[in-house]
Amino acid sequence: MPLHRRLFLSTLAAVVAAPASAKPKPNRAHTALPRALPVPGGVARIPLGAAADRPVARAADIPLLVVGSPSAWTALVGIPLATTPGPASITVESTGAAARDIAYTVQTKQYREQRLSVDGKHVDLSPEDEARFERERAHQAVVRATFSRPEPSADALAMQVPVPGPRSSSFGLRRVFNGQPRQPHSGMDIAAGVGTPVRSPLPARVIDTGDYFFNGNTVWLDHGGGLLTLHCHLSAIDVNPGDLLHKGDRLGAVGATGRVTGPHLHFGVMLNRTMVDPALFLRA
Repeated sequence: MPLHRRLFLSTLAAVVAAPASAKPKPNRAHTALPRALPVPGGVARIPLGAAADRPVARAADIPLLVVGSPSAWTALVGIPLATTPGPASITVESTGAAARDIAYTVQTKQYREQRLSVDGKHVDLSPEDEARFERERAHQAVVRATFSRPEPSADALAMQVPVPGPRSSSFGLRRVFNGQPRQPHSGMDIAAGVGTPVRSPLPARVIDTGDYFFNGNTVWLDHGGGLLTLHCHLSAIDVNPGDLLHKGDRLGAVGATGRVTGPHLHFGVMLNRTMVDPALFLRA
């Protein structure tokens, strides 16, 4: 048999005999974050194409975070938990071009139910507590509407977990407190001991701190372009509004303030005024 024929057959045999573990594996380090999950409570990644300047994208008149470069822009859309699955769209405006609508589809996702027992005052509110809650809700609506520039870059959206620990309650759970249905869980609960440091998941500006009726001691961070994070139930707040933080800087400590069943951090991520699943921004 000619030499080149023998070499070909030996190479082919080696490839066929190679174990499955020898096959290339996807490199998770290059997975774009946030991961696309176009469901209620998820994030849609919508390609906008090329444009010399960053396009302006909106969903129902709310500005969206647009990342990328002139060769390819992408709109990141936070989808509210209350959204009915089906057709949806955003509006995009580019310099020198007419506004256009881009359609996408919101898929179905079922979330589990969680039943919890808490102090009755955090379920059946007194008139005084109800009035306090309404004042706080109005204030936080202003905080939630924050949209600042510059926007974060596409490769700078991988969040650091704010505190180490097991995830004791996942995003989207349909919650029942003391037998009474309430709003679905809008964040990720991470169990940790009181006093454990809580750190900024990304570079940020502190935009709000306070002691709130349900959330307890709370810190809101602005990461640019309508991307905010929320850190609740703290035992200590170590920052003030206006402070600038690097990724990993301490902002407070884990506690058990507000409506809780034990010490933990409630970590929330908001995109275009919508609470979305924080896990989509984490590598693991």
